[in-house]
Amino acid sequence: MARLQSTQQLRQLKERIVAEKPADRRAIAVCAGTGCKAFGSFELVEAFRAELEKQGLDKEVELRPTGCHGFCERGPLVLLFPEGRLYQRVKTDDVPEIVEKTIKGGEVIERLLYEEPGTGKKFEKEEDIPFYKHQHRLVLRSNGLINPSSIEDYIAIGGYEALGRAFEMGPDAVLGEVKGANLRGRGGGGFPAGTKWELCKKQPGDLKYIICNADEGDPGAFMDRSIVEGNPHAVIEGMVIGAFTMGAREGYVYIRQEYPLALERLNKALDEARQRGLLGEDILGSGFGFDIKVNRGGGAFVCGEESALIRSIEGRRGVPRRRPPYPAQKGLWGKPTNINNVETWATVPLIVAKGAKWFTGIGTEKSKGTKIFSLVGKVNNTGLVEIPMGMSLREIVYDIGGGIPGGKKFKAVQTGGPSGGCLPASKLDLSVDFDTLIAEGAMMGSGGMIVMDESTCMVDLAKYFVQFLRSESCGNCTSCRDGLDWMHSLLQQVCAGEGTMELLDQIEQIAETVRVSSLCALGSTAANPVLSTIKHFRDEYEAHVEQGRCPAKVCKSLITYTIDADKCTGCLVCAKRCPESTIEGEKKKPHRIIQDGCIKCGVCLDVCKFDAVHVE
Repeated sequence: MARLQSTQQLRQLKERIVAEKPADRRAIAVCAGTGCKAFGSFELVEAFRAELEKQGLDKEVELRPTGCHGFCERGPLVLLFPEGRLYQRVKTDDVPEIVEKTIKGGEVIERLLYEEPGTGKKFEKEEDIPFYKHQHRLVLRSNGLINPSSIEDYIAIGGYEALGRAFEMGPDAVLGEVKGANLRGRGGGGFPAGTKWELCKKQPGDLKYIICNADEGDPGAFMDRSIVEGNPHAVIEGMVIGAFTMGAREGYVYIRQEYPLALERLNKALDEARQRGLLGEDILGSGFGFDIKVNRGGGAFVCGEESALIRSIEGRRGVPRRRPPYPAQKGLWGKPTNINNVETWATVPLIVAKGAKWFTGIGTEKSKGTKIFSLVGKVNNTGLVEIPMGMSLREIVYDIGGGIPGGKKFKAVQTGGPSGGCLPASKLDLSVDFDTLIAEGAMMGSGGMIVMDESTCMVDLAKYFVQFLRSESCGNCTSCRDGLDWMHSLLQQVCAGEGTMELLDQIEQIAETVRVSSLCALGSTAANPVLSTIKHFRDEYEAHVEQGRCPAKVCKSLITYTIDADKCTGCLVCAKRCPESTIEGEKKKPHRIIQDGCIKCGVCLDVCKFDAVHVE
């Protein structure tokens, strides 16, 4: 693999690759991200490879394993070029038919097309499917287009051209573009990236570091993982541009141990970048040298915090420290250090290539560009979505997400992961941007978005997230360590029907104390799930403590399972499946539940086909 000595050689390489792989060439792109891998997409790739060879089409048709396409609910996904036709929930048994009928015959296989729930309307092109149509995909734009294990695929779509332009512009001009774009950190805090870069750039000394925070610890969040899996070179290019701008010579990607596929593709991309002269000494003949090391995190949620992450890289226990000094002043091994997350770094090449004016044309006055969210929970279309800042929650949940399954009512959405806040249905028309969400007691966070329907108990939800944060607390400050433990204990009492109105006031007081007195952002935001649910769903808390009732019928101490004798057919299914053998009755005669032994696991409700089991 020849080393590139100049930006001119980079352009020439791109021209050669594009000539060998014209845009109208037939190709099969198979989603090979972690989500689709769980559904067998790797086996699907091998099935396509074998079938193309069998049909003598392996030289004519390009088989392209890609990163996550985003529409995880419908995986495995297969995108066919040049038509842009999308097949969903594809199985290995479908491969011969796809090759024979679609690749060779040009026919559309109707059963593999996406069918919109409710309307029955089928969509042939990916771009027409509502899930994709209402997005604005910039960072995710190439996830379904390129093979993340091929640097040539990235170069073919303009990869590393922004780096070449940065060398031509110079550090000061690049910093001006990043500041002018008002790129705010996508990792949670929303702090202007350009300001952080400038502070680090101005620090004296020859040794500086930059870090990519890929320690994505929010439950249900997989934005950063999917970017690294689908387009690792975009992250690398952004980091090299940042290093050139700030004068750093060494960088780190801090990635969690639980991301083996992302780690594999990142290491492959780093090796290819070094071989091509895009990392290492004298990058593209510029005289600038920079390289990146990979550090694997152990899965501690607190290491997503900057100072804890730095300590972890240094080989110490990952606990936050007081600031100032900030990492840009005194960071890794006491040297000036800049930290941005995966999505922020992947956005940088777009800004340098297209300019700050283009970027600021997207979004709101104070929140520019797009944001990637992990849309999960009680919503029809779960997956990764990239939206322009300022889009409403309603548009995300209903236009992109396809609404709530089973005709149930929307109840709430939590943004910002376990430290985020819950917003009720009355806030559905809220603008999704940094400042609006914070004003409502929620936060953007790294991009987790959990949708809840009427079957969700908000008290139980708050208890779950407090339990998660309690177990992830580093224990370095009393307010977070003891406050979260205390809050969890009191919430358990509420869920058990043992609370009082005075206890609710006590929970609020503790939450507020944790918020204002904790050392780091994990502690100061840990109260958000509690405070926001009490604010917007106080009636549910009061029902638990005053009426001994869980309106959502979730809290086990406050519910009872019964069998409707008029509907029960005596099929024995529930009795056979009950783990405690607490259901009695003869065959073809109504059954009943022995309440003293019932553990309220819900198995009887799940297996009953006659709607005879009720929860009261």
